[in-house]
Parts: sequence; structure tokens; C-alpha cells
Amino acid sequence: MNESHRHRRSLLESHAPTDPLVLFDHWYREAIGEQLALPEAMTLATTTDAGHPAARVVLLKAVEDGAFVFYTNYESRKGRELDAHAHAALVFHWVPLERQVRIEGTVARVSDAVSDAYFATRPLGSRRSALASPQSKVIPDRHWLDVQAKETAARYGDHVPRPPHWGGYSVIPALIEFWQGRDDRLHDRLSYRRRADGGWLMERLAP
Repeated sequence: MNESHRHRRSLLESHAPTDPLVLFDHWYREAIGEQLALPEAMTLATTTDAGHPAARVVLLKAVEDGAFVFYTNYESRKGRELDAHAHAALVFHWVPLERQVRIEGTVARVSDAVSDAYFATRPLGSRRSALASPQSKVIPDRHWLDVQAKETAARYGDHVPRPPHWGGYSVIPALIEFWQGRDDRLHDRLSYRRRADGGWLMERLAP
């Protein structure tokens, strides 16, 4: 994408939908259409028991019922932090489009049925790894992990059940902010905050 085309983009209230999820869907589809590398990648920030932030990159798997869904090991560090402090922040950054989306909200586990359905769609190797790897825990070395993977493959073959410690989380947004790069760093920023009645308050923020 050339420089002039990027800088023709803008984010104005007059063209923004009242529902931020509609705008997110539009931007996400554009990121996919531009064939960006991993447009579904998002930074997930959680909170430790000491009140410190912790961040890592996970993959968006769905936007369902107004929530952003991803999957992980519930016993991983992020899973433990989410279960203890049910608030999180997400950030999408689509560099070639000069766009960011920030999301803040509460977190809940998705149902077992939803987790089962998604787990069944994962590649066989990924399903085996979900059983073999005690995510975030200290392990002796790489050889130990390779042995666990081989033993899991031998035990389950092609019929790998979803482990009970693996599943999905949904982030229910209370705030969604859209950032569109503009010339001279006078960027467009529109913030949507959830109102008490369930609607959204849209506000422009200074860049």
C-alpha cells in the first residue's frame, strides 16, 4: 500500500457507526483483505495478584455475542490471572493500515460445548500439544517435552479429547477505542464506552 493511499484514510464521527462492533468487523475484514500477516493477533494484558500488568500475544478466534473469544490452557499463567482477576485489555495493531484497536472489558470462560466444538477443528498436532504441554510450568528440558508429545500421540492416536484444563475465554468489552494514523501525527481516535443502558457513548480523543 503506497503512502498517499494510507494517508487518505480517516476516522470521522459522521461516518462511524453507533455500534463499535460494526466498525471492528469492517476494520478486521479490511485487515484480512489486505493479506496482512496474522491480522487476528492481539496483545492480551492481564493483572497479577500483586497488581502488576502482564502481556502476551494470543489469536482472536471469534467475535460472538458481542465478545472477543480466544482459547488457551486454563492452568497457564494467563489463565490463572484471568480466573483470579476477571478483567483484561486487548490491542490489535495493523501496521500497514496505520490502525490500532484497544479493548477493555470483563472476562468469562466460554461454555464447555463451545470449547469442545472449537477444539475439534484444531489441527491434530495442536490438539495433541494441548494435552502434552503443561503450559507456563517449569519443565526439565526440550527432550522432556518431546517425550510427552510422543507419548500423547501413542496414547490417543487421531482421537484426542479436549483436556478439561483447556478452553475459551470471552472478553466482554466495556470500552473499544479505534486509532487511525493521519499526517503530522494528528491521528484520529474514537472511543466507545458502554453506557448503563447497554448502548455506546462515542467520544473523540486527542492524539
